[in-house]
Amino acid sequence: MSTDTLNYNETSQSEFQRDAQADMGGYQGHSKVAPGEIAIGVIIGRASEYFDFFVYGIASVLVFPQVFFPFLPPLDGMLMAFVLFSFAFIARPFGTSIFMAIQRRWGRSVKLTAALFLLGTATAGIAFVPNYNSLGTHAIVLLAIFRVVQGVATGGAWDGLPSLLALNAPEDKRGWYSMIGQLGAPIGFLLAGGLFLYLRSTLNADDFLDWGWRYPFYVAFAINVVALFARLRLVVTDEYTRLLEEGELKPVGTLVMFKGQGYNIFLGAFASLASYALFHLVTIFPLSWLSLQSTQSVNSILTAEIFGGFLGIVGTILSGWLADKLGRRNTLGTLACLIGIFALCTPWLLEGGPGGQDAFIIIGFFLLGLSYGQAAGTVTANFTRQFRYTGAALTSDFAWLVGAAFAPLVALSLSSHFGVVAVSGYLLSGVVCTLIALRINRALETRAD
Repeated sequence: MSTDTLNYNETSQSEFQRDAQADMGGYQGHSKVAPGEIAIGVIIGRASEYFDFFVYGIASVLVFPQVFFPFLPPLDGMLMAFVLFSFAFIARPFGTSIFMAIQRRWGRSVKLTAALFLLGTATAGIAFVPNYNSLGTHAIVLLAIFRVVQGVATGGAWDGLPSLLALNAPEDKRGWYSMIGQLGAPIGFLLAGGLFLYLRSTLNADDFLDWGWRYPFYVAFAINVVALFARLRLVVTDEYTRLLEEGELKPVGTLVMFKGQGYNIFLGAFASLASYALFHLVTIFPLSWLSLQSTQSVNSILTAEIFGGFLGIVGTILSGWLADKLGRRNTLGTLACLIGIFALCTPWLLEGGPGGQDAFIIIGFFLLGLSYGQAAGTVTANFTRQFRYTGAALTSDFAWLVGAAFAPLVALSLSSHFGVVAVSGYLLSGVVCTLIALRINRALETRAD
């Protein structure tokens, strides 16, 4: 799932202008890139990856505890499902490294085709895994293997289109264009959540757990095929190949990347930690916690989350406008503070009955759209041109790993033992990390100037 846009913040305008002039000079003699055309490819690609992501995430709550962990109490079964959920994020940086090597040897089209084929195969494979009652622990092992393969493939699906979009965006609309790839998250959630809501509304509980839950994974495979052709149509053409090469958007070895500018990867990952932590705390966690508490029906929770997904789209779009007015780093810092306030209200909302719980979901989705819209690559302008392509991919990988991989597991475990006030502390820790990382980034840029 890569949602990564190389953003050029307000403190790096001189560098951006030099790079842009060099890029456009290199484009002379070729037709000018249409940012809108690139944006379509970015949205389709990211929406397909997020659909896979949310199908698995929702199934980890509604399906896997009963189908693969029926021998455990409901809470423990869900926690085990969340352990498997994290495997993809752990595997993702390894996938990026492997597929960057494939691209250097055989080219971008081979890499992208192999990665998306592997992603689609793993996703469809999950639909065919027998339940625990049929295969025993081997079913859990198969599910874990497919989940790891999903992570490896997602790491390899980075196509460079968000980077190319950023390089060709109008100078006064870089924040606007940086949020386009992030629209894939709420779109993907709406598709996944809507499909699960439809299946649960039309099937009885036994049919849903027996075979109904498998259909979203089939659909995910079909969407991946469509996304593959939509992205290949752009990335394999001679014109886009020249533009990527002239922008120096080429893969470098992972060891070379870490030795050259590895510190920027971790700085970028922590700079967006509040957004990535919030990501799962308003999408997957409420579904798990509220369903275990039985304060609302699952269908009611999904309905509230789908409404929140629409507000997430609105928030993401607004983030582009705010970033162009305030600057991307200022926007991300301001939203981190608002997320902190939201974190303090979490116990009051989640323990406030259905009305407060719905408010937690809806407000959370809106804040998520505003913050996540500018979360990808806020400090990646610090990468030199040689490292931007690989640096953006790995920054996203580690942001997901540090901020989101274990969020449902940690939040559900903490809330079950210490109450939802512990969730506030968890989210606040992400806010603090974001503000510290942004402060360090500003200090580094000031020192460089």
